[in-house]
Amino acid sequence: MKIYISTDIEGLAGIVDWDMESGDTEIFRNLYNEQLEWVLEGIQKSSVNEKITDILLVDSHAKGNNLSYDRLSDFDDRISLLSGWPREDYMMSCLDNSFDQVVFVGYHAGIGKQGGNMDHGYSARSAYKIWINNKYQNETTINVAYASEVGVPVTLVIGDSALKEQLIDEHMFDSPKYVTTKKSLARYAALSFPRKKVRTATIDAVKEVLQNPAPYSTLPIPKLPARLKVQVYNTAQADAISQLQDINRIDGRTIETTANSIHDLMNEILAIVAIGGTQGRFNGA
Repeated sequence: MKIYISTDIEGLAGIVDWDMESGDTEIFRNLYNEQLEWVLEGIQKSSVNEKITDILLVDSHAKGNNLSYDRLSDFDDRISLLSGWPREDYMMSCLDNSFDQVVFVGYHAGIGKQGGNMDHGYSARSAYKIWINNKYQNETTINVAYASEVGVPVTLVIGDSALKEQLIDEHMFDSPKYVTTKKSLARYAALSFPRKKVRTATIDAVKEVLQNPAPYSTLPIPKLPARLKVQVYNTAQADAISQLQDINRIDGRTIETTANSIHDLMNEILAIVAIGGTQGRFNGA
């Protein structure tokens, strides 16, 4: 068996503000690595542990240079670590149909979610809202759609309460097992649950989905070719992005394009936010 783990930080317990990355870097990195170790503990304690040959960890926050290769490799010698930026498919790089399950760790609410802690979509510096075929999407649902296109189920999501509301209560993607790490209160405020509680819940959930993946399913792939619409933060970003040949500008801050696959659509988004990020400095990731 091969397990794919895509990671982010905004949905982790103990992290509530992007300023922690520069102001409390050591604490920030420890929280990130530690909560991934809880996922690895769940794998090691599962009844299928001996069948698992490969575990790919994908560092998908900011420039993807946050996780410790030495620390995580010492914890489990099956670990491969994917780091760095820019890279194709970013949060889902190197996923193929040889993997058996995908797990999302540290995922967060999409932009505009009331009470969402550090809510954003791929980049808090450039992307505001994202729609596929006129339906609002967040990072999680787009990444799940890509995994579905590849043919690998996303069985477990670990993140904040606001993302759980979007996925489960609002039925954006209500089939995965979900572990809630903190109660989101505002963009820069959250109530992180007791460490022991989150660790135990994480270990138990990982064991459950590995030992019984049947209840969990892929997300239906949006109708293709898909219409992608992105609202960026300011008109300067739209000015730059709209110079690309395949981009149609709808209004001052909104651009659109089409894609023939979720793979192409996701990489269009990544290119759009990368270009948009060069047009000014903003708080966030």
